[in-house]
Amino acid sequence: MRLVILGGGESGVGTAILGKKKGYEVFVSDFGKIKGNYKEVLIINGIAWEEEKHTENLILNADVVMKSPGIPEKSPIVKKLFEKGIPVISEIEFAAPFTDATIIGITGSNGKTTTTMLTHHLLKSAGLNVGLGGNIGKSFAWQIADNKYDSYVLELSSFQLDGIANFKPHIAIITNISPDHLDRYDYKYEKYIDSKFRITMNQTEDDYLLYDADDEAINEWFKTHTTKAKLIPFSLTKTFSEGAYIKNNKMEIKINREELTMDTEYIALEGKHNMKNAMAATSVAKLMQIRKATIRESLSNFQGVEHRLEKVLKIQNVQYINDSKATNVNATFFALDSMNTPTVWIVGGVDKGNDYTELMSLVREKVKAIICLGVDNKKIIDVFGNVVDIMVEVSTMTDAVKMAQRLTEKGDSVLLSPACASFDLFESYEDRGNQFKKAVKNL
Repeated sequence: MRLVILGGGESGVGTAILGKKKGYEVFVSDFGKIKGNYKEVLIINGIAWEEEKHTENLILNADVVMKSPGIPEKSPIVKKLFEKGIPVISEIEFAAPFTDATIIGITGSNGKTTTTMLTHHLLKSAGLNVGLGGNIGKSFAWQIADNKYDSYVLELSSFQLDGIANFKPHIAIITNISPDHLDRYDYKYEKYIDSKFRITMNQTEDDYLLYDADDEAINEWFKTHTTKAKLIPFSLTKTFSEGAYIKNNKMEIKINREELTMDTEYIALEGKHNMKNAMAATSVAKLMQIRKATIRESLSNFQGVEHRLEKVLKIQNVQYINDSKATNVNATFFALDSMNTPTVWIVGGVDKGNDYTELMSLVREKVKAIICLGVDNKKIIDVFGNVVDIMVEVSTMTDAVKMAQRLTEKGDSVLLSPACASFDLFESYEDRGNQFKKAVKNL
């Protein structure tokens, strides 16, 4: 069996290692450059590879192709594979059959990284032998090749779910759905929504789907679709006989005739959206039969996620906050919503078809100045030009942070929450966040 892998990054190399171990003839092809550390791994493991090209006669003879999530289906080589009827799958689809571990899969437009990290933290603190992977951390396939975990918590993007046929998590979570990546879905929101719900398409009556019952897109989907999985909703506004909710500043979880109650003030994560992430993660912990005392302790000591509303430093009584992971409008909505001081907002990057008007009321209420950090800021300026008194365009992170310092006074905050992808000026949202932190520390 010939396995061809498109993309020589973390998921590609992980899949190559697992494929080789399982007796496939493996070939890795990357249209860009393969990083040095990954090249070494391929060479040590005797895996054939190429970079900066896709050689068709070495690819179109595959029995199965694993496509890295960053490669769009519209790319010429992928189109040719489709024409030939060669299966093109994602890493999770390839890897899952090689483990009998319990899989917890988490998707959504926002909150999925925090929910994934918190769920992993809850299970690991309880002593479970649990792996963390998918869209974050070490490749799922690589972990299956190397380790023997009893369960995995996987963060799953819509792109990874597009490449599944039989993959099925025992517990699935949809944190929420808002327009994102629409450039990859022909600008059709319903295609993107369907993509997220692929997480439950193979689930049976023995499996669980946890979902945000306040989410409009999710509720709309349920009007015309069904899943076999047992449904466990969570909400800030409704109460359930089976599910999770907040009532009188208490988080209440009712699952399988068991209850857990906890005062929200003891939960380390702040903000309404994080209460939802906490309810989702706690519901998983209950399904995995973790003790209540362990759950309460873990919720109170969780450190949060880097680049997600991360408090960097307070300088001259101004709080600098790194929310570089906010790559869409909905994530930035949560960030602005959680601000309770006058805010200088750093925004901009590669726009994925954003509608900034959703942020209008929050910007009017909380934002005193906007710093645009992108190659093309026209859309942001058009929307907010008449709303805030000060709008500045900069092209480096150092300039953005220095300008922010000039525009603030005691008691203000500076928020980097770009609402956009980072690829116009940075390598990744991590690179963008790290540059922000460095620039703040250099003030």
